[in-house]
Amino acid sequence: MVRVVREINEWREIRKGEPGNKSIGFVPTMGALHEGHLSLIRKSQYENEITVVSIFINPTQFNDSSDYEKYPKKFEEDLQKLNTLKVDYLFYPEYEDIYHDNYRYSIEEKELSRILCGAHREGHFEGVLSVVMKLLNIIKPWKAYFGEKDYQQYLLIKGMVEAFFMEVEIIPCPVIREDDGLAMSSRNLRLTVDERNKAALFPALLKSRQTVEEVINKLEEEDFKVDYIEEFDGRRFGAVHLGNVRLIDNVKR
Repeated sequence: MVRVVREINEWREIRKGEPGNKSIGFVPTMGALHEGHLSLIRKSQYENEITVVSIFINPTQFNDSSDYEKYPKKFEEDLQKLNTLKVDYLFYPEYEDIYHDNYRYSIEEKELSRILCGAHREGHFEGVLSVVMKLLNIIKPWKAYFGEKDYQQYLLIKGMVEAFFMEVEIIPCPVIREDDGLAMSSRNLRLTVDERNKAALFPALLKSRQTVEEVINKLEEEDFKVDYIEEFDGRRFGAVHLGNVRLIDNVKR
């Protein structure tokens, strides 16, 4: 069974005890695990001798407090999935453990974090980078795995690691999609049946040959609220609201 670790000092003792030559892979999550998360875990298990998964719903990356409160919490189901995969360790800290300074200190990036999602979610990436920095410093993995659905987040974390000379390799992993093309996300659980049936139009239009303006118009005609559809770094990025749920995606151009 997966060993659940609640305290930072407990993990540090475990980390000291593990043979120094064993490679450690790390998959940070906010829980409500789906096949996208599980694909990251399997890749870590394939490439490393020890795999650590964390579950921590990070409040500092939510610019909307109601979004934080509604984020799905499925710990028992998550634990069962981790046991099925035979994950070695689950790091499951409390807020006070991660933010003992009450978020007085944070990590800020001044360029890439200001565009795309960063232009629409003030403070989001500051919260993401801060918690990932903390988790990487606690776990001290050889490799850490991030899905390309959050491609802007991946680029920012990779850049942070390089900027601060952190001894960890950041591994990007392909987007895992539902049969109808919708990128897997814990937020999908909050879609109504009608919204879920409509949601696949979002990735379909992103992949289409239609212009950005045409994609935005078509989405708005179908009652999506569009934050942005933009092309950057050889990809087309998008963020939309469907009902009360915000969806993001990106595709190579």
